Order: sequence, then structure tokens, then C-alpha cells
Amino acid sequence: MSDDDTRRHDRLRRHPTPGPANSLRYWTDAKPVWRVVLNYLLVWVARIAPSLRVRSWALRRLGVTVGEGVSWGLEATPDVFWPELITLGDGVVVGYDSVILCHEFLQDEYRTGEVVVGDGAMIGAKAVVLPGVTIGEGAQVAANSLVTRDVPPGATVAGVPARPMGGDDENDEDDAGERA
Repeated sequence: MSDDDTRRHDRLRRHPTPGPANSLRYWTDAKPVWRVVLNYLLVWVARIAPSLRVRSWALRRLGVTVGEGVSWGLEATPDVFWPELITLGDGVVVGYDSVILCHEFLQDEYRTGEVVVGDGAMIGAKAVVLPGVTIGEGAQVAANSLVTRDVPPGATVAGVPARPMGGDDENDEDDAGERA
């Protein structure tokens, strides 16, 4: 495990759960049912509203910190249990069908952690961001990536798990085409 993985895990709050069942079985001990139902309805609005203004309104009602000029893509999903742990900086783009998680339900505990997306950062379509991750200012997360560690400012990451991209992407694609 790298230092970056350790830092993300160190930022997570651990919540032990009672009894023999896995932690998801005790979710009602963590959050009131009415709040999760309300969150679910607001998540639904944030996912399908045709207006970016309405999507930002729904995200703010959930407790997400939403900067100026945020573009929340269609079908993108914020954490339904702890959306208040998400911070989106100014000019952030969250792509189609992406997911930002602030919790992990495990066997004997659940974990929560903030997700911070810096100004001007972009998250590609269908990417998943795990709890405790910080995506730096101007960073880019490629489509279909799983972000398990922090992304430095200005960096581009891709893959499962997401790793830094090296070199010029256009040249990498040209080279791959020549090798095929």
C-alpha cells in the first residue's frame, strides 16, 4: 500500500457497529430514515433535472458545498447518506453518471470521509470517487476511473484504480494506433 492510500484511510472516521450482521444492516442507527428518504428525493432531482441551476439547488439542499459555476452532469450521484461531506470548488465539472461516495459499509464498521474537489477540476463520465479523497485544483479524472487516492493539482488520472497519466495523451493514442 502506498503512502497516498494510507493518508486517505487515515482521514476516514471509523464507526464500529453492534451485533453479528454487517454494518449496512444498522444504517438506521447512523442516519434517521426520514433524512435518507429526503436525501434520496433530492439526489433524484440532482440526477435528472434539466437545469444546472436546479441541480445545484438540490445539491445545496443536501448539504453539499457547491462553488460558483459547478456543472453537475446528468445521472451523476452524490452520496445519499453523507452528502454534507462533499465540497465542490468553483468551476468543477462532474461528468455523466459519476458517483461521489463519502461512506463505506463494511462487515464490522462503516467509515465516512470528506471528498473535496478543487476549483476547476473535472471528473469524467462514470467515474467513482471514494471517501476521503481530495481532487486538486485543475485536476482531471478520466471517464470510468475509480479514484482511491488523492489527485494532485493539475494532474490527470485514469484507470481502475486511477493512476497518473504520463506524457501527452494525443501522442499516446497515436502510438497505440500504430502498434495495433
